[in-house]
Amino acid sequence: MMRAKLPIGVQSFPRIREDGFYYVDKTAHISELVGRGKHYFLSRPRRFGKSLLLDTIKALFEGAEHLFAGLAIHSEWDWSVAHPTVRMSFASGEFRSAHGLTDAISDQLLGLEEIAGIAAKHVTLGARLRHVIGELHRQSGSRVVLLVDEYDKPILDALDLSSQARANRDMLRSMYSVIKDCDEDLEFSFLTGVSKFSKVSLFSGVNNLNDITLDPRYAAICGYTEAELDSVFRAELEGIDRALMRSWYNGYGWRSEEKVYNPFDVLLLFERREFGAWWFETGTPNFLIDTLASHRVPSLTLDGMIASDALLSAFDVDEIAPEALLFQTGYLTITGESDQAGTRFYELGYPNREVRKGLNESLLGWLVQNQSRRESNRAQLVPLLLRADFPGLENLFRAFFASIPSEWLGSNTIANYEGYYASVFYSYFASLDLDITV
Repeated sequence: MMRAKLPIGVQSFPRIREDGFYYVDKTAHISELVGRGKHYFLSRPRRFGKSLLLDTIKALFEGAEHLFAGLAIHSEWDWSVAHPTVRMSFASGEFRSAHGLTDAISDQLLGLEEIAGIAAKHVTLGARLRHVIGELHRQSGSRVVLLVDEYDKPILDALDLSSQARANRDMLRSMYSVIKDCDEDLEFSFLTGVSKFSKVSLFSGVNNLNDITLDPRYAAICGYTEAELDSVFRAELEGIDRALMRSWYNGYGWRSEEKVYNPFDVLLLFERREFGAWWFETGTPNFLIDTLASHRVPSLTLDGMIASDALLSAFDVDEIAPEALLFQTGYLTITGESDQAGTRFYELGYPNREVRKGLNESLLGWLVQNQSRRESNRAQLVPLLLRADFPGLENLFRAFFASIPSEWLGSNTIANYEGYYASVFYSYFASLDLDITV
């Protein structure tokens, strides 16, 4: 069976299609989006394929027909029309300084202006973007496609510097308001990011965005389904324990019965032929751990949290609900939902073994700062469990709890001593990848 190249870290749609990489066809979803509306927003965790999705949309509207041969959208698209595209990305940049975001936006606008031969006539960044879009429409005679990748990263990178985070938020708000102002010049717009900031804080001037984050029709627009694995990666699946693969990397749900795999993990599994916490290791959730600590959330309550629609959107610089942060960053996912007197409630849980194990390891590192003692205890836990040596387990935890410095426990922000000790106890077992019933 012929094997293709694994697109690990490759976010360029033309390169994937031209250089012999595997490609999971998401163009049917794009076709439905274009047929239904005009302005969209999507939130998904990091490394879930958002950048590749935007690059695919860019190539589509630019009329690169040869790249879409054999894909679902090819026979449905009018290839006689091409649209100019404006793609902006905040995936990289230094956003913690006073001028970091201003410089990043200005540099991208300068590049767009130079390519199109547009003279900058305005000082404010929003006005410059509006001018670029208008001029591109005038030059080409076709409306413009606006794509923004990692729209929220300038805020997320500065969350521990609240004044800078607010300044970045306000600057982005004024820029994104251009989407509404330029409606006559825009054919299509799509914003993607990790977080879903409340419309009041970031999108108060943009009331025409259709948020498809929790729309079940687009639950699989990013990530891999079981069917896609079977049809695209059949050659790579030989010798892989599918049940183990499913427990490690599947389980992400956005109000659909069909769950999806984390694509980054799947590709690294195929390359290395062993299971590991590849996705979790690419980002240290320091701010997440600090948020859980400041809100006094015991670790044993994470699996089974309940949140409403409003709570999952309660994300802003000045107030971030732990449930919203955990869900939007991919550490919890929707495992069930119910309607209570007209309000939709979601049950949240760990999507898979990788996240449960990795998050509890991080929590344990915050709860227990003596790394040597922590790892020594973890190493002794499994043999004691395998021997069913419960007196040994009791002695282990008694000795460990007795070694915790009183000044460390006194500064802990968990609601009370019971919550602290319960979190330590739970996270020890969860970090060992053991099935736990609380």
